[in-house]
Parts: sequence; structure tokens; C-alpha cells
Amino acid sequence: MLTTMLLTASEISSDQPIGSWFCLKAQPKREHIAAACLRRIFEVDVLCPRVRFRKSTARGLVWFVESMFPGYLFVRFDYATLHRQIILSPGVNGFVRFGERLALLPDELIEEIRSRTGPDEVVEIAQGLQPGQGVRIAKGPFEGLEAFVTRLITARNRVEILIECMGRTLRAEAGFGDLLPLTHARA
Repeated sequence: MLTTMLLTASEISSDQPIGSWFCLKAQPKREHIAAACLRRIFEVDVLCPRVRFRKSTARGLVWFVESMFPGYLFVRFDYATLHRQIILSPGVNGFVRFGERLALLPDELIEEIRSRTGPDEVVEIAQGLQPGQGVRIAKGPFEGLEAFVTRLITARNRVEILIECMGRTLRAEAGFGDLLPLTHARA
């Protein structure tokens, strides 16, 4: 099990291995900007993982990219030489603290997150569809109606859906991108 070390600032200065990972608080929705500034100004190692997903809006399906850990990012640097400059960097609100102690993250934890995000630090949340799964139609003449998937037509990136509308049951085909999975499935 990976655990976070908690050390006071004086313990970090004297005992810290050069280049420990710290958890920093960042301005909400600006984590990626803080990470870019830290990389550019101080040339330190930064991890700011994000998730990419589609969401239905008034304009239809739209891709969103948000921080995986809203309000936080991870930075490896020499505390003794850079802590004051890092804390004053654009977008950084401070260190994550537990009382007087700062959290140091193990390298294994950071490597585990990196292995799952890849070099661009973005994880795309795929919305795979399965037969029997409930969906909401996000585009087209039946937009807003609920249906359920009856068959996958993977060669064309489409699915067959069953729509109940005005007392009738209709079969139709829809593209994967035109449907949003519902949290519940129908039997």
C-alpha cells in the first residue's frame, strides 16, 4: 500500500531526498495553467492529470476536459531552493498541509497515475454501449428521448435502438456519438 509521508518544513529541508513529489493547491479550473507555468519557469517535473469526456449541452454533445483532481497538482522539486518561488507562481494557492506538515507523495503513486494517463496526461472516458443499456438520444429528430440498445453494429460505429414514442415501439439505428448512456439499464 502506498502512503503519503507527512513532514514539517524543517524536516523536509534536512531529510528530504532531492526532488520529492509535493501536492499543491491550485486555482480551480486553472490547474493546467499552473502546471504549464511551473514547467516553463522552473523546469520542474509536474503531473496534472485530466479527464476528457462528452456531455450533452444545449448545443448538443460537447467534449470537455477537466482536472482529474480538481484544485490540485503534483510537483517534484528541491524544497530548500524553490519552495518560496513555487508558492508564488501563477495559479498556485499553496501546499497541501495537514496542520504544520506537508504531504510528500511516493514516486510509485505518481508513476501509477502516469502509466494510466500517458504522455499527454489525459484520460478519455469512453462511453461504451452494450445491448440492454439505456441511452438518451442527444442528436437528431428524437433528441431527448430515452431508448435502449438492442444490437451493436460495430463495423459502422452504430447501434440499433428501441424507442418508445407515442405509444409505439420503434426500431432505429444511431451512431455511437449521438447517444449518451444512462446510469440505469433496462431489462
